[in-house]
Amino acid sequence: MRRIALSLVVMAVAATQSLISTRAAGLYFPPAAGEWARVQPSAAGWDERALNAALDYAGTTNSSGVVVLLDGRILAERRWPVTAGDRYSRMVVGKTAGGDAVEDVASAQKSVVAFLAGVAEGKRQLDLSVPVDRYLGKGWSKAPAAAEAAITVRHLMTMTSGLNDAGSYQVPAGQAWRYNTGMYSRMIGILEKAAGSGIEKLTEEWLTKPAGMSDSKWVRRPWSAGNDAANTIGFATTARDLARFGLLVLAQGSWNGRDLLQNAGYLERMLKTSQDLNPSYGLLWWLNGQARVQRPDQAQATPGSLIPAAPRDLVAAQGAMDRKCYVVPSLGLVVTRLGAPTGTNPALDLKWDDDFWKLLTKAAPSAGNK
Repeated sequence: MRRIALSLVVMAVAATQSLISTRAAGLYFPPAAGEWARVQPSAAGWDERALNAALDYAGTTNSSGVVVLLDGRILAERRWPVTAGDRYSRMVVGKTAGGDAVEDVASAQKSVVAFLAGVAEGKRQLDLSVPVDRYLGKGWSKAPAAAEAAITVRHLMTMTSGLNDAGSYQVPAGQAWRYNTGMYSRMIGILEKAAGSGIEKLTEEWLTKPAGMSDSKWVRRPWSAGNDAANTIGFATTARDLARFGLLVLAQGSWNGRDLLQNAGYLERMLKTSQDLNPSYGLLWWLNGQARVQRPDQAQATPGSLIPAAPRDLVAAQGAMDRKCYVVPSLGLVVTRLGAPTGTNPALDLKWDDDFWKLLTKAAPSAGNK
């Protein structure tokens, strides 16, 4: 039975890889400047009325912008004015020439850093398997020396460092899953030390410039002072630029034929279960379709998938106030959402994810639309 189960898993992984490769071969990549090609929903088999219903729902739930890409082309796009309080205002760091909000995407930055870590690994500048102190020196945490020495870079990327937000020891590394932004933030310093350059320059050279993300940048967060659970810098971007990042992931790390990742196999590792404690977490990415999930506000994993209504192969970069970058290889979709919190919980609104995807999947050709 175990052999049969293993065979089924291997077959499923192979099918997913084949699907991603097929999609990647026919993707469109928008130019750095100029018009972004669009596709008429009805011409692509989508139910336009149902698609508009999903966008209308996003608009009534404090969204500032939603972009839906189909194989790289814009299937749908909406923008709305948002005046939802001081917390949202501090996340807006500017406007584009066209008037779009440039927003700090909160913890969605983790997935950007995961990509950058893959580039650094491909350049043989970064080794995920070595202790963090290889890059940050001894005493980077508040844990006892022996416990600290056992914490690897990969433990930070899988949320299994065994530390709390302040870096104090709780359990041995690898024995518990805990969503830990405070310790994740050490990844910025690790990348800078490994590559010998600042995070702003690395991001521009390895990601934003080649992918045409001209409205994306790292910004300082003065409001984070004294908050162990917040990084001191944020990645700010637009719904469109975030969609470019999602398209890059859909294209297996290549942009219009140029391999930005240059690290064969890393994308697969990044987007699959990284440990047994929380099957719905990869390397700083969220994964749908797993048997169990432990969300940031949960103490342990519970039965069920991340977003039950969404396609099982969905992967996501997610941040507080419901910043979203969804990638769905089976449908060739990239969906981004920015704005203020969609509900009463400022960190995350689980009902919104499910309700939005119920509406969006009704519009998709797989729902039987002509």
